[in-house]
Amino acid sequence: MDPRSALRRAARTTRRGLGVVASPAGLRGAGTELAWLAAHTALYPLGVLGERARTSGREQVERFTLAELPPVQRGLLMGDVVAAGTPILLLHGLIDNRSTFTLLRRALQRRGYGQVLTLNYSPFTQDVRTAALRLQRVVEQTCEQTGYERVHVVGHSLGGVVARYYVQRMGGDARVHTLATLGSPHSGTIAAHLLPTRLARQLRPGSELMMELAGPAVGCRTRFVCFWSDLDHLVVPQHRARLDHPDLAARNVLLRGTGHMSLTFDKRVVREISQLFAHLDEDGSTLTAGVTRLAADAGVPAATPALPRKADPPTAAGTPL
Repeated sequence: MDPRSALRRAARTTRRGLGVVASPAGLRGAGTELAWLAAHTALYPLGVLGERARTSGREQVERFTLAELPPVQRGLLMGDVVAAGTPILLLHGLIDNRSTFTLLRRALQRRGYGQVLTLNYSPFTQDVRTAALRLQRVVEQTCEQTGYERVHVVGHSLGGVVARYYVQRMGGDARVHTLATLGSPHSGTIAAHLLPTRLARQLRPGSELMMELAGPAVGCRTRFVCFWSDLDHLVVPQHRARLDHPDLAARNVLLRGTGHMSLTFDKRVVREISQLFAHLDEDGSTLTAGVTRLAADAGVPAATPALPRKADPPTAAGTPL
């Protein structure tokens, strides 16, 4: 697509979005977005350094006792110790770091998840595939250290695209049980035409990377939940944050009046992710009748039925970043 044509299309889409911004919900969402941007700017320096070294799997197990746990955490641990202990990896977006997940991480920990881990990749990353390789090493390292064969991943913006590439194109579905994406441009974003970088070109609609992700993914075992917003100013048009792929079991969740950066702490996101990770069986099916099935997205065609699982590969030693 010609850049000038893409920019004109982006301008038209932006004008159509002004009606959303001007609504009461849109104004509240814009105010929340600005407030979070200010808070995140203050927190950003704290997230530059990587997370402290994690304890070994044995030490983690020894810490899994009911003593001194608040009622919510005790309830999850008693209900499903596997769900409570399965590692959750949080992967940030472009030119960001783990500080963007400060509130989401604390919220998940308060709900009883014992291993919520954040990771950084270089803010100067210029290739989705390179970032996916780094994610692969961290996942393998996490599985080795914790003793769990599978993990959950939450990816914000570019982080969701990186995680999807790892799952769909690098065999990561053997390790990632569920991938939740927040405002990730699964089919590209016209806003990427505003930047002349290699990474931005990969995020444009119709790019080589986007065409690769649109290709067949038969047998993919990871379950996807994709949150998208009608107030997202970086994914243009906003529906490109949905994941519609015939071979992937995905559910798309529309959040109205939530900005791109605000997705990481939106209470609806926290509630949905908490319920999802607490009530999924190993094959991705729901265990509790009151929890929405992945393929039951109201108003959205259901994803293809769950495919039979293949045997997971043996746990391999990871390579630190």
